[in-house]
Amino acid sequence: MPDATGRVTLWGIEVFLAVAEEGAISAAGRRLGVSASAISQQLSGLEAALSATLLDRATRPLLLTPAGAMFRRHAQTILNAEAEARADLGMADLSGLTTLRIGMIEDFDAEVTPRLLAAMAADLKTCRFLLETGASHRLLDHLEARSLDIAVTADLGAETEGWREVHPLLCEPFLAITPKGQTHHDLPLIQYTLRHLMGRQIAAHLARQNLAPAHRFELDSYHAILAMVAAGQGWTILPPLALHHAPRFAAGVDVAPLPFEPLGRTLSLSARAGVLRDMPAQIATSLRGLIASQVVAPAQTAWPWLGDSLRVL
Repeated sequence: MPDATGRVTLWGIEVFLAVAEEGAISAAGRRLGVSASAISQQLSGLEAALSATLLDRATRPLLLTPAGAMFRRHAQTILNAEAEARADLGMADLSGLTTLRIGMIEDFDAEVTPRLLAAMAADLKTCRFLLETGASHRLLDHLEARSLDIAVTADLGAETEGWREVHPLLCEPFLAITPKGQTHHDLPLIQYTLRHLMGRQIAAHLARQNLAPAHRFELDSYHAILAMVAAGQGWTILPPLALHHAPRFAAGVDVAPLPFEPLGRTLSLSARAGVLRDMPAQIATSLRGLIASQVVAPAQTAWPWLGDSLRVL
C-alpha cells in the first residue's frame, strides 16, 4: 500500500525506477515479484507525495514526464545511498545480512542456483533473497546502478572496470552440437542470438575463421535451439552449460570440439569493489564447489576429451 501520510518511501522509489527501466507496469511487477495493482498503487502514492506526475500513462512503453526524468536522477542517488548504508551497517560477513539481491545468468538455473540459494537460506535464516536472471550485460548494468548486490555473468572481454571486484568461477569451451549420428557438413547453423554477448562472440569468431555458415534461425533459448538440433534442423555452437541447462535434449545430439580454432568463455562473480567486504569471495567459493560437482564432473564424465578446457577457476 502507498504510505498513508504522503511520505516518499524507499519502496516507492524502487518501484518507480523499475517502471522507468522496464517501460511497463506489468514488467516492473514481474521484476519485483509483486502484482501490477501494487505497482500502480505505489506510483500513485509517490506522485501524490511529490505533487507531481512522473509518468505519461498514455504512452506505450510508459515514458517519463519532465518531472519524472528529474526525479529519476535523485531517486537513483537515494537508492545508492541506502545500499551503501546497508553495507556499512552489517556486511562484515554473511551473518549480518538481511537482504541479498543476486543477478544470475540463466545457465545455472537447472542445478547450481537452487542449491546455492538453499544452502544460503539454511545459514541465513533472517535473510530475504531476491533473484534476477538475464543477459550478462544487463545484470552488470544493474550491479553498477546498485539495484543488485552481486552478479554472476559471462566476462565481457574488456578490461575490468575499477568500480567492481571480479571472482572468476568457470572456464568453458564452445562446442559443435549436431543431430545424433550427423556432422555439421551440409547442415545450416542454428545461431544463438546476436542480441546477446555470447552470440556476438560466436559470430565474431566465425568471421575470424573466414566462415559464413548458412543460417535461417537466430534464437535466444537453449531449449529451442537444442530441440531443433535434436530434430535434425541444423547444428549449433554452444557451451557445455547449454546442455546442463537443457539436459533432456542430450540423448538426441552429438557433441564434439569445434571443427576449427577453439573458442571459450569465462564466467565470474562480480560485486561493487569494497562494498560487501569478504562476502563476494565467500559466495564465489561456495559457487565453485557447486559448479565442480554439478557441472564440471558430469560433463567430463560424458565427454572426457574436454580435459581442462572445462574447469573451475
